[in-house]
Amino acid sequence: MPTIAAAELTEFAQSMFAAAGVPPGDARVVAEGLVGANLRGHDSHGVMRVPQYIEFLREGHYRLGVDLIVEHETAAAVTCDGQWGFGQVQAHRLLGKILPKAKALGIAAGTARNCGHIGRLGEYAERAAESGIALIATVNNNGSGQRVAPPGGLEGRLGTNPLCVGIPTEDGPVVLDFGTSVAAEGKVRVYAINEAQTPDGWLFDSDGKPTNDPNVLYRAPFGTLRPMGGDQAYKGFGLALVLDMLAGGLTGGRVAHEGAPPPRGNNVVFLALDPGLFAGRDALIEQATSLAHYVRGTPRAEGVEAILLPGDPERIVLERRLAEGIPIAPAHWARLAELALQLGVTPPA
Repeated sequence: MPTIAAAELTEFAQSMFAAAGVPPGDARVVAEGLVGANLRGHDSHGVMRVPQYIEFLREGHYRLGVDLIVEHETAAAVTCDGQWGFGQVQAHRLLGKILPKAKALGIAAGTARNCGHIGRLGEYAERAAESGIALIATVNNNGSGQRVAPPGGLEGRLGTNPLCVGIPTEDGPVVLDFGTSVAAEGKVRVYAINEAQTPDGWLFDSDGKPTNDPNVLYRAPFGTLRPMGGDQAYKGFGLALVLDMLAGGLTGGRVAHEGAPPPRGNNVVFLALDPGLFAGRDALIEQATSLAHYVRGTPRAEGVEAILLPGDPERIVLERRLAEGIPIAPAHWARLAELALQLGVTPPA
């Protein structure tokens, strides 16, 4: 399995985007976002997305060099149109608009519709936390990607609509970032690309029977992803439902609907909270850090090395992959190398 240093992989991804016509600054933002996901163990949101993004660009689904258009703005809120620009670029621009508002007022919200896939939501929570800001974020697929069926249903009706909450502490932010299905669609895609079986409990076939075949999401007759929650899957589905309503309704985009096209990007909702204008930044940091330490200090069951909080697994993988490099599955690497050849870019040795 190829293992590549993060800096080298970033340069490689950036070079492919640049060769496809993406402006240098935008190419860098997207490449850093994707490799950042790989560094934290979220390979489903990493460089495996490069061929997908460039295909969207070639097909005219993504547009080059477009601005984030502000359609409505107040002191505490902004609504934007991403014009189907690259998602990471537009999402960071949106975040850049609301962080100063939150620092001025204590709370600010921003939405953007028609963005390309914005990648790992934790990326934006980590940026906000660097400024001492708590961030709540979600996206939907603008009505597409209906791979999650309601409990008892045989057809997908919702996307894997994620929820992210980032809270700063003295030891680095706690970043809760999860899809509302039992697994992110991108993780299923990883299994499909590598021709491997998914774990038990992830998927149903078109008859509603459990299956381990990832291709049920990508080939007719289509199956579905199970909502998170196990035997109480109505909880995950209910959360996905209300997040879809917010992401479609607050952005001016669309919720899941009949006849939706294939997925290509996101509608984005960010809510930023500056604790300095509530009980004080020190109060939040102190209380959040205290709780984190208290929970991490829980007596452990036999064989458990550590109690982990949201964001801890990513930091552990980040430290290891910064030192050892990022492993790329052979099937993923073959696709990247083939694309690089088409674009006239030399892959890392």
